[in-house]
This record gives sequence, C-alpha cells and structure tokens, in this order.
Amino acid sequence: MLKNRVLLMVIISALLLSLIIPACTATKADVIKIGVSGPMKFLEGQHHWIGASLARDEINAAGGVSLNGKKYQIELIKSDNNEILSPTDATASMERLITVDKPDFIMGGFRTESVFPMQDVAMKYKKIFFNCGAATRALQAKVETDYAKYKYFFKITPYNEYYLVTSDYKMLNMVAAKMVKDLGLTGKLRVAIVAEKLTWADAMVTSAQDTLPKLGMEVTGVWRPSDTATDVNAELTAIAATNPHIIFPTFSGPVGVTFGKQAGELQIPAAIVGIVVEAQKKGYWEATGGKGNYIMTLNTYAKGVKITDKTIPFFEGVEKATGEYPAYTAATYDAVYIIKEAVEKAQSLDPDTLVPLFEKTEYLGTAGLIKYYQAGPDTKAPACVHDIQYGPGLVTGIGTQWQDGQLKGVWPAKGYGSGGWENIDYPGIVPYVIPPAVVNKYKAK
Repeated sequence: MLKNRVLLMVIISALLLSLIIPACTATKADVIKIGVSGPMKFLEGQHHWIGASLARDEINAAGGVSLNGKKYQIELIKSDNNEILSPTDATASMERLITVDKPDFIMGGFRTESVFPMQDVAMKYKKIFFNCGAATRALQAKVETDYAKYKYFFKITPYNEYYLVTSDYKMLNMVAAKMVKDLGLTGKLRVAIVAEKLTWADAMVTSAQDTLPKLGMEVTGVWRPSDTATDVNAELTAIAATNPHIIFPTFSGPVGVTFGKQAGELQIPAAIVGIVVEAQKKGYWEATGGKGNYIMTLNTYAKGVKITDKTIPFFEGVEKATGEYPAYTAATYDAVYIIKEAVEKAQSLDPDTLVPLFEKTEYLGTAGLIKYYQAGPDTKAPACVHDIQYGPGLVTGIGTQWQDGQLKGVWPAKGYGSGGWENIDYPGIVPYVIPPAVVNKYKAK
C-alpha cells in the first residue's frame, strides 16, 4: 500500500513538473532582454537606468513588442560597470553581461576611456550596442574604418564633441552679445577655458583655442583639472587673476560640483557658460549650497521646455518617478522605443537584419528628431556614420541656467544665431540672466 502511494506521488510530481517547465520556458521565450550598462553609483548610470525603466514600463503596460504573432515583454538587466573609475572593470562587466545574462541588445556607456573596450567586447559578440553617453567621435569613426566589425554600434546621445563645442560657441555668442548690448562692453571679450583632463574634452579645448579668437574673443588661458578633483581653488584663483569676462567650462565628472561651489565662494565677476554635466542635476543647487547660481550649461532637457510633444511628458514622468530631472543619459528611454520600432518592422531579433533598419531610423524622440548620418557625402567630418544628426529640425540640445534655485531653459533663443538657429523657438525658453556680480563690475563703466 505504501509502495502504491509513493508511486502515485512520483507520478503526480512528474505530471506537475511537466506542466511547470513548459510554462517557465514559454514565459522566458516571450521576453526581449536589454542590458543597461553604466556607472550605477553615479548620476550618469542612474539615469541610464531611469530612462530605460520608464520606457520598459510604458511599453510593457501597452502590451509589449509584437514579434512573429506574439507579444514580448521587455526585460532590463542592470549592469553596474564602474566605468568612471575603472576601464578594466567596465570591460569585464560587459563580457559578463553578454556571456552570462545574454541580452538581445545593450545600451549605456559614458566615460570614453571605458566605452572603447566595452565597444570591442560587444562587437566581438555582434551585439547591437547603443552608446547613450560618450561623445567622442572616434568611437563612431570605427564604424567607418571597419564597418563589418563595428556596424552594430550606434549613438543615441549626445552628439559628438565637435557638435557639442559648436553648441557651446552658439551659447557663448548669445551670452557675449547680451553682455555687449546690456553692459555696453567694447573691445574683445576675454574668455578663460577650463576643462577636465579627459580624452573627450581634448578636442574641445583645442577647438576652443583656435575658434574663440576667430569669434573676436581673447583666450586668457587654459586650465585642466581632474574630473574628480575635490578642490579647484588654485585653478579658479589663477583664472580670476586673468580678469575674464567669461569662464568657459567643460566638465562631465563630479568636479562640476566642486567648480560651481568654489567659483561662487570666490565671487568671480565672470559669466560661466559651457558644459557642466553635474549642473543638469536637480540637486545641483543644494550640492553647491546655492553657489552655482547663474551657471549656464549645455543640456538636453529643462523643466517646462517643449522640444517635441514627448519632451514634457518624459521629463515629468522621470521627475514623478524619481524626484530627479532627467540627465542626458536618460535618453536610453528613446533607445528602448527605437528598438521596439525596429524589431516590429523587421519581425526579427537578428542583429544583421536589424542594422539596416536602425541606420534608417527617423524617430521623433524626447530631445528632437533622431536620424543617423549615412556613409557617403553626408559623413564628411565632423559627421560620422551611426552618429546622430545635428542642427535645427534635428537634435540641437538646449542651454540651461540656474536662476535663484530654478534651472531654466535659456537657449536656443529666438533672434540669436544664423543658419536657421535664429528661428528656433522652443516653448518654455526664458531670457538669460547676466550674473549680478558681472553687472556690478561693468555696468558703471
């Protein structure tokens, strides 16, 4: 009798197991896996995750991705690659992500020195990798020089460093024009260049040294602190001694907080306009103790500024979910939707099938129309294959300024610029404010 009971239990268990295993397998098969690889202890990686998570939740709630008559849910895999501190860690993390977690797609990346080896690992496994943070053109140039190997690598954000510095010049010109008009300045405006000592900033510094004199400005000097410096008083004191009208920063790392705080403490009577990624963060005001007031930075989003119909809902969605303003690396949101669109069009997850479709992307995203430069005449430098197209009607970026505790969109401003830039009129853009210390120094003269 006991024997029969044991036999019956074994049969029932086997039957249950046979039902459970196919169910689990079916569930796993109906998932598209996306690896999100970034420095998750830092703002940039956190926003990689925030943007992708928001898109995942929206897509899954709407039914998922339609593929071969079935609905697939998007599954995200978080990979903290420590890339800001260690390219070696980033390389190992990418290898582990691909070989262990086996994603269908990868997105993320931020620090150029780490993205280069991450890129090579992804290409070795023919994984489509969306760069959502590293500006350096040389990353995209590999697609031109070895298309067969690097064709799986695409940019989502930002546009490359040559276009970044072009936007910098446009913001700088707007600020200079306003200072000349409102303060009655004459002669050459003096500009101090300060940039973190990293690869992506090298070309920008070289370009600025060459270009600013052509814009009628005098370069008073160049300073290159570490991207993680916790004290830049020496650099700022030296900058102040050159008596600049404008300080032109290029910072992606945490030094941006140090710079904003100490520049405010020293009360240097100069406008600060350039790239300070940390100043894109909602908490920058508190982090600098309000000393970062009037700093203007190139940005991607600003509260209340409508670039496309998707911008404000996306901004508000991130803020509601996290309490943060979206940083530019949160454009992983657009990357997830671009994947959905291409997969549904191709009805395939095969990388070689998808590459030609990604190349033809025309996606109206949160920061503008995303299109890629193609091989041929339109990739004359600085344009580059699989890099996002730049300019009016495409992706422009915006300039934001801290104004008494609020981060305001101030550029592109209607009436400033040329070649179509003077006609851009994003709803929500407000006038740039010249820092009071600058007004006090020059207005009476």
